[in-house]
Amino acid sequence: MNACMFCRIAERKVPSEIVYEDDQIVAFHDINPQAPLHILIIPRRHVVSVEELKEADAPLLGHMMLIGAKIARDRGVGDSGYRIVFNTGMHGGQTVFHVHLHLLGGRPMSWPPG
Repeated sequence: MNACMFCRIAERKVPSEIVYEDDQIVAFHDINPQAPLHILIIPRRHVVSVEELKEADAPLLGHMMLIGAKIARDRGVGDSGYRIVFNTGMHGGQTVFHVHLHLLGGRPMSWPPG
């Protein structure tokens, strides 16, 4: 059995509030939201972090970003603004070691983060 929680969500072995899915990615609500809109977008294929991605993964990353923007528009934060973040490694704040994009919106974001 795969121990990766995000793989298990993508395989629908763990319940989650999925907002989008296709053959490459799955998007679902974060269980610990940091903004009124906090969606995680993950590849179905297990990749530990951004550090493991290859040049051949560029289309996947572009797809993740474009779907993030579509979800932001569909959820009403496209015009007001939103943040897209990849946390990478322990010092980068990554807590689940399956690459994922955070889509955050619905409130003003401060800078610098964290």
